Amino acid sequence: MKSPYVNELEPNKVVTANFLVHSKEVRTKRTGEIYLSLLLADRTGELDAKMWDNVAEVVDAFDRDDFVKVKGLIQIFHNRPQLTVHKMRRMDDSEVDYSDYFPSSRRDSEEMWAELRARVAALANPHLKALLDALLDDPDIAQRYRRAPAAKQIHHAFLGGLLEHVLSLCALASLVAPHYPVIDGDLLLAGVVLHDIGKIYELNYERGFSYSTEGQLIGHIQIALRMVADKLRGLPDFPPQLRSLVEHMILSHHGRLEFGSPKLPMFPEALLLHYLDDMDSKMESMRALIENDRQVDGCFTAYNGALERPVLKMDRYLLAQPAGAPVPVPPPAANPAPAARPAPTDSPFGSKLFAALQPALPLEEK
Repeated sequence: MKSPYVNELEPNKVVTANFLVHSKEVRTKRTGEIYLSLLLADRTGELDAKMWDNVAEVVDAFDRDDFVKVKGLIQIFHNRPQLTVHKMRRMDDSEVDYSDYFPSSRRDSEEMWAELRARVAALANPHLKALLDALLDDPDIAQRYRRAPAAKQIHHAFLGGLLEHVLSLCALASLVAPHYPVIDGDLLLAGVVLHDIGKIYELNYERGFSYSTEGQLIGHIQIALRMVADKLRGLPDFPPQLRSLVEHMILSHHGRLEFGSPKLPMFPEALLLHYLDDMDSKMESMRALIENDRQVDGCFTAYNGALERPVLKMDRYLLAQPAGAPVPVPPPAANPAPAARPAPTDSPFGSKLFAALQPALPLEEK
């Protein structure tokens, strides 16, 4: 196990650590000399780095997606940690444990896969079940579906992220669909399973996360349509009208033309799929932004372009002591402590929020 990780680095300390190079730029100082601007990473986050001196010795020795060992000083620049690199060398793959460098789902991939297959097995529509089974039974698709991220960086950008995202949508669909009698639950679930399946080929995820050539040229929506078409050749009894509905859900799941959907959602299941997908991706984006933000001071994260806002760090906000506020004085030991109020458990910060916002209980009955 590597040490330290990005989230363990402390300001004003010299560190020696190993990282994966996410980006590398050769830039020029005012003096005409070159320097390196780097983005280094491990499974806990990313770190800005600059190498100002002795660059000629290492500039051609490593590239993006290589592993490097660096020695340097951690400082705070623009309210974020930055590493000034003094020494650096490229590491051989045999020196590293890949699990130290690539973020992955906290859930076990085989457990998630079993849950997905159980969801599909429960479908009542035999045509949709046959289509999904044909795709998920394919060994290459199954292996990639277990491992692929849901995106390069916007949401669920970790190994197993696609599968975790799809299972989250399955759970949401099972809760919301019964509320609207017009919704066909099997069709909605088929859209959930298939809407992003093209990402298993759109993205590269063996070292860093990037777009494959196929992903750049075609994109996951068109790749998904091609995958569905390939499997439907083996299902000659699949109803043509149902095929059009499935294809439309894939085509329209981004919801708007400017967001990359060739079509707008035109029936209830397609519209509901879009809103559930949009909600789940944004909630995960907020969670990851709060968890991984490297801002040293303040209650807000850095601005996030995908969300078009910074995000409040609830724990810092609730624990911040307002200027001039009196320090709370505990009750005398002779008085028994009031009974604890039950705290909600359906939010990662629910108990803190509940405790922070409750009015003080009286010390004794009047």
